[in-house]
Amino acid sequence: MDPAIAFRVPPHEEPVIEVRVNFGVYAGRNATPAEIDDLAHQLRDEAPQFTITMEERHEFGNDRETSLRQVVIEVEKQSAGSDAAALAARIVAKANQWASDCIASRADLGELGTSF
Repeated sequence: MDPAIAFRVPPHEEPVIEVRVNFGVYAGRNATPAEIDDLAHQLRDEAPQFTITMEERHEFGNDRETSLRQVVIEVEKQSAGSDAAALAARIVAKANQWASDCIASRADLGELGTSF
């Protein structure tokens, strides 16, 4: 089974929905501001208010070094409606499709653009 590009973080108090998109793992780059705007347009019908953050994290330990580029979508409880699980599933599906489309649209990525 191929790993998902987007996944829901286990539910917690706030934000009630947190979806992480492993954009950099598959794209080898950060999402562009225009791509983030496209994602926001796609999510407008799902939740009245949400936050999208582009993260670049570097984690260091005794024998490891990690660089991670991901997109994080957060929805607070008051914007999630009565069925947060269903909303989260729709957001994950849209985020997966969005990331796949972004990556596929960049011909200069070679095999990364077609590995899904």
